[in-house]
Amino acid sequence: MRRAVVLGGSIAGLLAARVLSDHADEVLVLERDDVAPSGAFGGDREPRPGVPQGTQMHALLDAGRRRIDQWFPGFATELVADGATLADTGSSVHSYLEGSLKVPVDGVEMISATRPFLEAHLRRRVMALDNLRLVNGRVRGLAFTGERVSGVRYAGTGTADEEVLDADLVVDATGRASRIGAWLQEGGWPEPTTRRMHVDLGYATALFRRPEGPHGATLAQSLATLPDGRLRLGTLGRVEGDRWIVLVAGYADDRPGRGIEEFLLRCKEDPAAPFRQLAEDGEPIGEPVSYRHPDNRRRDFHLLDRFPAGLIATGDTLASFNPIYGQGMSSATMHASCLAAYLESGPSLRDPAWSYFKQTRAVVDDAWQTSALNDLKLPHVPGPRPRGFKVASRLSDLIVRASVTDPVIHRRFLEVMHMLSPAKTLMRPGTLMRAARAVRKRNTPAAGAPLNTAA
Repeated sequence: MRRAVVLGGSIAGLLAARVLSDHADEVLVLERDDVAPSGAFGGDREPRPGVPQGTQMHALLDAGRRRIDQWFPGFATELVADGATLADTGSSVHSYLEGSLKVPVDGVEMISATRPFLEAHLRRRVMALDNLRLVNGRVRGLAFTGERVSGVRYAGTGTADEEVLDADLVVDATGRASRIGAWLQEGGWPEPTTRRMHVDLGYATALFRRPEGPHGATLAQSLATLPDGRLRLGTLGRVEGDRWIVLVAGYADDRPGRGIEEFLLRCKEDPAAPFRQLAEDGEPIGEPVSYRHPDNRRRDFHLLDRFPAGLIATGDTLASFNPIYGQGMSSATMHASCLAAYLESGPSLRDPAWSYFKQTRAVVDDAWQTSALNDLKLPHVPGPRPRGFKVASRLSDLIVRASVTDPVIHRRFLEVMHMLSPAKTLMRPGTLMRAARAVRKRNTPAAGAPLNTAA
């Protein structure tokens, strides 16, 4: 194609641009924030307005890490050399369930770094490509010619004048707040149905200086259940600048507040040792920053009976999930892989990209299943619960409990959580039977030992 235009220059948009660079003479990335190296948000450490959750903890799951390394060889090595942490589940990632440390298993890795740091490194690699160019401006709408999208209407920085960028293909990566539905309606096209699941998650993130801990973790995760069935979650990781980033999360009226004293209290109350230790010997860097995630949402493009050619959606424009599962950035890499497969199939850009939306639907369905099944267990989430939910919920709980002590189950669990394997693999009969044996063994006390009620 002659020109492709990507709307939005965050993770999803940058990865789409990388894929498009193999298929277009010119790729333009239209971004409203000034992210040029000399711009206000061009640095490695400053969150930008277009990513309101950019101040919060981020970790790049193994599926995302592997795909980005394929497009940009040595990317993970570059991040680590500049201060990020590559953590392995067999040694430096410690996962806790109700305070019990899960058995370590090797071979699954994740990157711990701040979001601005990771995004800035990816942006530099993408923008170094010869046929890419950054355009600073705000999207005003889409331009239509006949049955296709033929460009983007936008206003440059500091002006109300509208211009049009002609394009053979437009990729919407503007996120969960995308106005793609309104843009389609303006052109006489139907708006995709948006599904929402109310979860009312609140979380807060703080940065710390602290000495090396005796627990040996460079990344730790904790999950604990409150008496009413709601969850409390915590994650901490070493990031660039010899700092630690720490996140605490809760639901509904158990959301963390904004003060450092309450933040430290939640760390002290966490049953996992690394969080209590951090509260004791960590030195906070400023106040925590809170964020609220009211709902998960997905746009069902595949259910439309009419859609214009020349238009694709990716990243959170397609679906945004409960962020505690860390699926967002890795989902974006998988959407980019679907875009690559679609373009490599030699499609006619005069036709709607139905095969692309079919491929991404499978990615979204799997990630949605992983987060939605767990979210629907929460007592404050209204549902509706699908048929078979109670059985699926019990089997899921069985897998999680077995992952504490059984290394085979833990590895399979991690492969699903890191988006390396589909969620359905955990429901195989052999896996469920092994999980049942592991839980039964864990709950059977040795002679003279008390029953382990943590399970």
